[in-house]
Amino acid sequence: MPTILHVEDDPQSLLLVRKLLQAAGHRVVETSSGLEGARLAGEVKPDLILLDINIPDLDGYEVATLLRGRLPGVPIVAITAEGDRAQSLAVGCDGFLLKPIDVRQFGRQINEYLAGHRERTDREASAILRSHGQRMAEHLETKVHELSEANQRLLEADRLRKEFYRNVTHELATPLTPIVGYMNLLSNEELGPVTAAQRKALSAMSDALVRLRGTIDALLDVTQLEAGRMRFAFAPYDIASVLRRVLDSYRSVFEQKGIRLYAMIPSAPAAANGDPERVRRAIAHVVDNALKFTPAGGAIAIELRVSASACEVLINDSGPGVRADVLGKIFDPFFQVDGSITRQHEGAGVGLAIVRRVVEAHGGTVSAELGGRELIAGQAFGGLLVRVQIARAPRPPSEPQRQDNT
Repeated sequence: MPTILHVEDDPQSLLLVRKLLQAAGHRVVETSSGLEGARLAGEVKPDLILLDINIPDLDGYEVATLLRGRLPGVPIVAITAEGDRAQSLAVGCDGFLLKPIDVRQFGRQINEYLAGHRERTDREASAILRSHGQRMAEHLETKVHELSEANQRLLEADRLRKEFYRNVTHELATPLTPIVGYMNLLSNEELGPVTAAQRKALSAMSDALVRLRGTIDALLDVTQLEAGRMRFAFAPYDIASVLRRVLDSYRSVFEQKGIRLYAMIPSAPAAANGDPERVRRAIAHVVDNALKFTPAGGAIAIELRVSASACEVLINDSGPGVRADVLGKIFDPFFQVDGSITRQHEGAGVGLAIVRRVVEAHGGTVSAELGGRELIAGQAFGGLLVRVQIARAPRPPSEPQRQDNT
């Protein structure tokens, strides 16, 4: 029983050819990949190879060139709707069949090729072309294999990285709850009186816990983001009120660093529909980023602009700004302009990535540019200008799908 290897990425074509060949008494081996077809040809030693031209990995011309040198006596027949007859024969094919195939003649045609029929070409020119092409195809095959293996390693490393961050975040968050609880008991003197020196120490510890809690929350958010599990609870809210809450929470930081705040927020409510807590944390990440890179004595301008369909929060700082070549990367997870352990600024590099996901879930966009060309709250600073635009009536995001992490 002759064995025929069929390399084709169209399931319907695979099915049709399989039925015709099996009815004619042939054994059929199939694959949809050019790279896999080259491997199978050496493994199963087919009596004939049917080869589509437009296939993944290596295309049909490359596979034919590769196999002509490895299996010189095996007929290779191109079966395609898009390939070129002359080129197919030049690279090593012995026959050329156009799709759609003639089902009444197909079995006879295959038997003729098995019996020794070959379509003629200029032998000398074809031999030179095949020799050169074979070397190129073998080199390409090696590189594709290397890239495929490297891609699998990267995918596995990425899976392990996500799993590591998820586990570490959980392990950090679990003991934090009792620590915060006992800190509150001590601060409220429910476990006994506290001296002035102890209260100062407790205050410093409380500030550190707040910063740690924020980092853990950000890591939780980014692991949910990467796993496609970030959830949103949409409800009516006032984005102007949300922005005021964010600024109120940072008043002490502005004072401690001596940074001037220029804010322009409409007094009238800016009604919207969305997840107010997610929006609050997203805006807080942008404000925190501005504070991080604004030197002591600098300034930050924040303005809320409201239209019929959207609300836009603009945050501009007087810091050094960001190089133009990395502006498009600052919203990527874990990206930091300076990611070394000696960097001047704190943070895990996930805040702005969370901002982008939250904003997109609210039908909006976030972008960054160098400031100085536009007045924000009456000011124009040359540092980073971040535009956060949120739709006032976005469609709630679909429920995230659970993913199997096994």
